Amino acid sequence: MKLLLNALLLLALIPSLLALKPRLQAERPGPVVLVVDAEALREEAQSQGKSLLEVLEAYRALGIGGVAFPERFVKDWVSQGVLLYRGGRELLEAGLPAKPGWFYLKGEPWLVTHLATAYDLPTERLGPWLGFPLDVQAFPAFYPLEEIRAAKEAGFFVVVRPINQRYRRLDPSLPLVPKEADAVVFAGLEALGYPHRLEDAKDLVPVPVALIEGTPQPGLTAYQEKGTLRLFSLRYEWQLTLTPEEAADKYVLASRERGHQLLYLRPYPYRQDTERFLKRIREGLEASHIPLGQPRVRGFTPSPLRHAAWVGVASGLGLLALGLPIYGPWVAFLLLLLALGYAGSQAGALLAALVFPVLGFLGPRNGLWMWLRALGYALAGAVFLSALGSTPETVLGLQAFRGVSLTLLAPPLLVAFSFMRGNYKETLTRLFLHPLRLGEVALAGLALLLLALALLRRGNDAPLVPELELKLRSWLQDVMVRPRFKEVFGHALFPLALLLPWPRWVQNSLLFLAALGVASILNTFSHFHTPLPISFFRVVNGALLGLLLGLLGVMLVRRLRAWWLG
Repeated sequence: MKLLLNALLLLALIPSLLALKPRLQAERPGPVVLVVDAEALREEAQSQGKSLLEVLEAYRALGIGGVAFPERFVKDWVSQGVLLYRGGRELLEAGLPAKPGWFYLKGEPWLVTHLATAYDLPTERLGPWLGFPLDVQAFPAFYPLEEIRAAKEAGFFVVVRPINQRYRRLDPSLPLVPKEADAVVFAGLEALGYPHRLEDAKDLVPVPVALIEGTPQPGLTAYQEKGTLRLFSLRYEWQLTLTPEEAADKYVLASRERGHQLLYLRPYPYRQDTERFLKRIREGLEASHIPLGQPRVRGFTPSPLRHAAWVGVASGLGLLALGLPIYGPWVAFLLLLLALGYAGSQAGALLAALVFPVLGFLGPRNGLWMWLRALGYALAGAVFLSALGSTPETVLGLQAFRGVSLTLLAPPLLVAFSFMRGNYKETLTRLFLHPLRLGEVALAGLALLLLALALLRRGNDAPLVPELELKLRSWLQDVMVRPRFKEVFGHALFPLALLLPWPRWVQNSLLFLAALGVASILNTFSHFHTPLPISFFRVVNGALLGLLLGLLGVMLVRRLRAWWLG
């Protein structure tokens, strides 16, 4: 039966691999565009007595190909002298029949005309003055159109940043996105029209929208049919704590390993630092063979061949049921229920992530063949997971994978469960009555600590990452696709566990920790927004580096053991 299930698993790999072709074609790196924030350049332009376009042209030589215009507030126009803003009582004192509790503005005719119909508020006219019943200073008030037109005519990629506001009128006769815009990046923490007017708002956005890395914006998925671009930016306060080279490396990494197409930049306070910053970005993109240019929407249609991956997942679930020494069918059935109930449409992908890291541990402990078997099953599971879970929503990052924590927690626990034998009651009794030794307690505490660290250190913003590891990460990502430390650590434990004469309980403990590294392989591929080739090379580099370190560890332990025993 196991032979048949393995044969079905291998047969399912072929169509599952073919099903990944549309995603691979959509994930080709680049082109990317370096977009500078227009407001961040405005002070520089004013200090030099130049127009914004003149400053932009100087930055073009440094690689800048786009400019982003945040939507202005009424108060911004007032501070620039384009509008005058007065309370109703002031106008009353000046002899105008204004309403005391109202607020009035006047200025550029085109802007006043636009604001007269921009909000769902009553208005009144007092000659050149336009009145509102509310203080509208913090209301969105469109863009500097002349600057936008000039930037577009000069060949820049134009991004606009509209602001969501509950009184904003969403009317097709009132264009909220200038016709010169190439993309939209919503300002603030929510998409335009969220939460109740998304259907009205999405018809007013005719260009692709951007998904900002690390900034969830509710309502963004409503704009998916317009196309989605991935954007990376650093919070300016944090950027200033980094050297230009450190900040640039983060932008290059985002483009190379996470598929970002818009790199949203703000200059450093000093021109020399900005030049170093942009030079390093250009060099990094060139070294990664990522061209600069106008970004394209990365859409794809999932292949129907992906459904064949369910045959592979079902075969893996069957192998788990047969391979566990006790209650195998029940465990497999519970995993199936868990995946269907928790992950819904992603149930197949979650099952692959939970089952395949365990299969390599269920066979004989035949040295490094066991490591190779575990790696092979994990990579097969990664193919099935990627085939079933790769959709435009998950690849773009609009929809997260359900069960990321489970992919790291459940497989090691299943591996530990596989160490139980048929006489498990006797085993548990002996374990309960076993006299504790200080060394065993220390090892058990270390195992629990490592398991907790594996869970707490998920993601790029994990809180428990030592400074030394951050520096090592930075060095590794300069020379290769950086492997995950959990995988390096897990692969290194296989030779230590299987090539040295440990007592059974020590070997089991080491294999339990090694299962963390194997589970991390599937966890790596569950980050669908990372391009598939990057995930693959990350896993391969982790396996090779971990195996090498493990073999070195075996040599060291053997020498230490020989010295200790005299």
